[in-house]
Amino acid sequence: MKRKTRLILISLLALAAGAGIVHSCKGGKAALSIDTAGVEKGNVSITVTATGTLEAITTVEVGTQVSGVIERLYADFNSVVKKGQLLAKLDETMLRATLDQSEATLMDAEADLSYQNGNYQRMKSLYDKNLIAQADFDQAEYSYKRSLAGVASAKASLQRNQVNLAYASIYSPIDGVVLNRAVDEGQTVAASFNTPTLFTIANDLTRMEVQASVDEADIGQVREGQRVEFTVDAFPSEEFEGTVTEIRLKPVVTSNVVTYTVIINAPNPEKKLMPGMTASVNIFLSEADTVLIIPSKALKFKPESENTSGKTMMTRRPERGEMVWVYEGGRMLPRSVKTGLSDGSITEIISGLKEGEEVILSAKTAEKSQKNEKTASSPFVPKRPGSANKNNPPQPPPQ
Repeated sequence: MKRKTRLILISLLALAAGAGIVHSCKGGKAALSIDTAGVEKGNVSITVTATGTLEAITTVEVGTQVSGVIERLYADFNSVVKKGQLLAKLDETMLRATLDQSEATLMDAEADLSYQNGNYQRMKSLYDKNLIAQADFDQAEYSYKRSLAGVASAKASLQRNQVNLAYASIYSPIDGVVLNRAVDEGQTVAASFNTPTLFTIANDLTRMEVQASVDEADIGQVREGQRVEFTVDAFPSEEFEGTVTEIRLKPVVTSNVVTYTVIINAPNPEKKLMPGMTASVNIFLSEADTVLIIPSKALKFKPESENTSGKTMMTRRPERGEMVWVYEGGRMLPRSVKTGLSDGSITEIISGLKEGEEVILSAKTAEKSQKNEKTASSPFVPKRPGSANKNNPPQPPPQ
């Protein structure tokens, strides 16, 4: 009766603990504590993690090719602009003066050309009749051709100054949003050696991209078209999705660490994502949805052949193939399985198990646990007063 009562209590404990199961035999001399997990359906994925920065797909820096003072600004931060819209205007006083000077130079060159042309025609007529020397004719021809060159040069200078005057008006090259305005009204900009940036315009913030840095050890597994999930600190509880669109070949070396830039498209219809945000990226290399899964720990479990009482509790483990041990009807049975994807903690089961079965993760005998506890106790640790030692009971005082 005592043995039956103890087995019933053990069964109740197994139901209450769920995964923890205790098995005893021969009057409880060897108790086996078994940890199990159920075979269930779930998702398995293999991913590569990286960090990146969100950027607009097209970003244009608008500058000026002429120097001058900013006379008027027509756009500000976050302004929505259209292609060809006027953004700013420079003071045109000096540019117009230069243009007027070019027009005067052209008129002078054309007048000289008219005079030299008439002189050349007269000299040519006299030269044809052998009435002047060759040197006089050559001088007239030389002066005429120089006048032609002078007119061409004056026209080119005029066109250049007309273009410079047009550059005094800054127009948007694309449709988009102004991300940055780098100048104020009244500020002088100098375009002598480089083009100063006046505005930074992003094309379309509803379509963005993540420029992720992937370690050289993982870049070989990344392919275009793979699905991506990423999060940003501004919305930590929300996951955004994207797709790998480009893997750039140029390496980036930082402190002897080599990474490669992977471009991920990031739809942003609600415009929650902003340029410059840091993204934590998961690139899905392989996925299996709604498949049978078990903890990977079950594939590493290797039970002992006999328990402490000497009675055989399990069948010998087969030597080949992936194996798990199933707890069924109070027995530990080996099962050959075919595995699929594994992320290290969860493994896909293709065949060999059914949903609802229990696989064994670990098994320990209670006697070994108690023995380990006794071995671990130190004689140097002080004991509570009045506690008796079973091995060395207290001796009566001498008579």
